[in-house]
Amino acid sequence: MKALVYEGPREMNLREVDVPIVEPDEVLIRVAYSGICGSELSGYLGQNALRKPPLIFGHEFSGTIAELGEQAIFMQELSVGQRVTANPLISCGHCEKCLGGRQQLCVRRKLLSASLPGSNAEYVKVPARFVYPLPENVSLGQGALVEPIACAVRAAELASVHPSHTVLVTGVGPIGLFIIQALKAHGVRRIIAVDLNKDRLEMARRLGAITISPEEADAVEEVRRITDGKGVEIAVDAVGVGVTRNQCVQSVTSGGRVIFEGLHDAESMLPVNTIIRSEITCIGSFAYSALNFGTALQWLAEGRIGLEGGIIESPLEEGAQWFERLLGNQGKVSKVLLHTH
Repeated sequence: MKALVYEGPREMNLREVDVPIVEPDEVLIRVAYSGICGSELSGYLGQNALRKPPLIFGHEFSGTIAELGEQAIFMQELSVGQRVTANPLISCGHCEKCLGGRQQLCVRRKLLSASLPGSNAEYVKVPARFVYPLPENVSLGQGALVEPIACAVRAAELASVHPSHTVLVTGVGPIGLFIIQALKAHGVRRIIAVDLNKDRLEMARRLGAITISPEEADAVEEVRRITDGKGVEIAVDAVGVGVTRNQCVQSVTSGGRVIFEGLHDAESMLPVNTIIRSEITCIGSFAYSALNFGTALQWLAEGRIGLEGGIIESPLEEGAQWFERLLGNQGKVSKVLLHTH
């Protein structure tokens, strides 16, 4: 089969590799669409310790079932040819974290595109219990968005928002745009979005957010102005660099909450004394639980969340070019979906 293989920093090539052999409890999926995740860009640059070459990236995907392991046939209502997506965060299912509904914290977890071969290929295999049939009204293209939507569902859950809250979202790439919609699904009416990309700010504005461009005004000062000097109750960082993390801390009111979603920089200097004196709660949001993933698919099917524009569909053969292009000015692109058909 064809697969896009990461072979070193900024080196990704189309190769012929063996089709995965399914174990009894696994499902072989013929990939229809595989999204490029922002977290994979750092891996492409050689800056992610979890992604070591050679490796097939891709963990946001949809497709059709090509083969069922002999046990998988009986595990749930799955059949060859069925349209599906899958939770790529493979957890053990029996540890304390898994049994407590926090599968994303399983110490034995393995992620497709990191410790397991991913979906930037014609086929990918997944344990049957992580496979989700797509509702009839969800297209294969939409099905590839369930995984990043699940990340947003988890961030909004951890934010513990109230409809009366004003919430700041720094970074309105795909995850940031999904977070805005997830917050609205929780009843939040006032959301402030910050980003350098004017096209993405326009997408956030169409979703009802108040937008700030740091190139035109100091983001923290603007947040204070909009909130009459008080600051926001909740701030969510969907970028993961020192500047945006600090913006979030400096923008929340006393007793406020900061959700760190972005994983770009491994370390950042933060104003810890401010955090202490203002009793600011800082929480990391990593991936999603199995319940969050199911909620993401449900909300997508109900039309409560999604991307209305900026989705690029491109052949797998052009995947390496898109990884390179996404490092620069992304313009009006919100998500790149690679396909093999």
